Amino acid sequence: MRRDDLYATLDQLERLGLGALRERWTALELGPVPSSRSPDLLRRLIGWELQCRIYGGLDAETRRLVKSSQRKRTSSLQPGQRLVREWQGRPIEVLATEDGFEFQGERFRSLSAIATQVTGVRWNGPRFFGLTEKANAHG
Repeated sequence: MRRDDLYATLDQLERLGLGALRERWTALELGPVPSSRSPDLLRRLIGWELQCRIYGGLDAETRRLVKSSQRKRTSSLQPGQRLVREWQGRPIEVLATEDGFEFQGERFRSLSAIATQVTGVRWNGPRFFGLTEKANAHG
């Protein structure tokens, strides 16, 4: 794709539904299609990929900063801290440990794994437990 075609392609993405966006994802050979049910998210991911192919992606320093900021979000929890949330009328309580989290006597590496087990669908764990702004987006 040429730079001149990028804006027209991004405009076209705005008119595509979820099925067509998933087909576009596959055609671009981006790997497994994300399980997201959000057309907006797929548009953004595809648009990002197209722009990276033309202009290049993030430089090494920016990638490093992004990775380090991702680790800080849940690593600010100290071992022994408890997270409590109610889901469909039942309390969900998680204990932060040195190497992850404990829920109902089981150890988990991430809050997302616990949130997925509780709800039966994939969740962003920090969001599910109210550690980010959109905590109530799904429930």
